[in-house]
Amino acid sequence: MSPGEVGALRILAASVFLMPIALQRLRRVPASSVRYLISVGFFGSLLPAFLFAIAQTRVPSSITGVMNAVTPIFTIIVGYLVYQQRYSRRVLLGIAIGFIGTAILITTGNQGGLTFNFYILFIVLATVFYALNLNIIKYHLQDLTALTITSISLLIVGPLAAIYLFGFTPFVSNLSAGSEAFYYSAGYIVLLGVLGTAIAMIIFNNIVRLTDPVFTSSVTYFIPIVAVVWGILDGEFLALMHILGMVFIVAGVYIANRKSKSKD
Repeated sequence: MSPGEVGALRILAASVFLMPIALQRLRRVPASSVRYLISVGFFGSLLPAFLFAIAQTRVPSSITGVMNAVTPIFTIIVGYLVYQQRYSRRVLLGIAIGFIGTAILITTGNQGGLTFNFYILFIVLATVFYALNLNIIKYHLQDLTALTITSISLLIVGPLAAIYLFGFTPFVSNLSAGSEAFYYSAGYIVLLGVLGTAIAMIIFNNIVRLTDPVFTSSVTYFIPIVAVVWGILDGEFLALMHILGMVFIVAGVYIANRKSKSKD
């Protein structure tokens, strides 16, 4: 399946799964919250789904998982630039170290050679969107439950995903062809949409409301571990420079996040 099909089907599946809940809660949403829910739908779900799908065509999944770890760094940056949050020099040091690791991965090819991996920038942009989404939920949607935020934001972007999937991708023709491999792939993407987007976002957004954005984004500490293990099991190649970049990113996030939490 093409990256467009993967991203659109994933969001559509999540949107349809939570649609009954969204329709039930839609009337209770204040008009002042609608624009923020639109932003959450785009920055927290729709755009990252497409960006990650595109990146995965040229970036090993293990490296993609590690790149998720820069989300806390961008969460701090967005908090500083948009919401006037202030951080210490140690936080800034952690951000710098994390960016060094990111630069190493961007300039390291799949086989370990020196190159410019343009597709990693798609992941970087997705983590920026995640960081913006975290801050929007924390500072503008505290009066709504996680289930309301997730279901309605997905309800908003679901029709856009459907229009793109059925009107601008070969999904319909592939579906008509009746390929067993296509149905197999589509089934897993639907499963990913329900579990990895709908249900996971409900849990994630609830943690955002109960804690702070940087603490919540620290879940990305675990993503690199899981992603690297799956990558190794799937036979992906990791060069020394890949590992070095990963170490820099995780170390930088640890330094920056540890200090920000101690301030709270």
